[in-house]
Amino acid sequence: MYEAQVTIGLKKGVSDPEGTNTLKALHLLGFTGVKEAKTVRTIDLLIDASSEQEVQTQVEQMCQRLLTNPVIHTYGIKIQKK
Repeated sequence: MYEAQVTIGLKKGVSDPEGTNTLKALHLLGFTGVKEAKTVRTIDLLIDASSEQEVQTQVEQMCQRLLTNPVIHTYGIKIQKK
C-alpha cells in the first residue's frame, strides 16, 4: 500500500484570482509584509500496488487524464510506502 500526494499549482503567467484576492484581504487585515499569495491544490491518494514505480506510473496517468490541465497546471508527486 502506498500513499501518493499530488500537489497542483498554476503555471507562471496564468491568472490566479483566488491568490490575488487572498493577498488583498491579508493586506486589508494589516499583513502588509506578505508579497505574494498563490493557491495550490493537494490530492492525497491511497493506492494498492506492488511497487513504487507502478504507483508513479499510475499517478502520472491520473494527472494527465483527469487531475490536471497540462496547459495551465504544474504538478508534483510524492510517494511513500504505508
